[in-house]
Amino acid sequence: MNQFFNVQGMTCGHCEKAITKALLAFDPQAKIVIDRTVDFVEVLSDLPAEKFIQAIEDEGYRVVH
Repeated sequence: MNQFFNVQGMTCGHCEKAITKALLAFDPQAKIVIDRTVDFVEVLSDLPAEKFIQAIEDEGYRVVH
């Protein structure tokens, strides 16, 4: 299932890598698309969105619901 998140605070490639690493630690099989220019993170996974949100926020970014 595709899950879409509005993530604020991403400003560079390092931010994208940190979020990608955090999400893959939760689900190594997830497919992740990030476009920081529009604060967009898409995760293709059947696991609960709440876990991905927590992983993103644990990295210091804000997920806008």
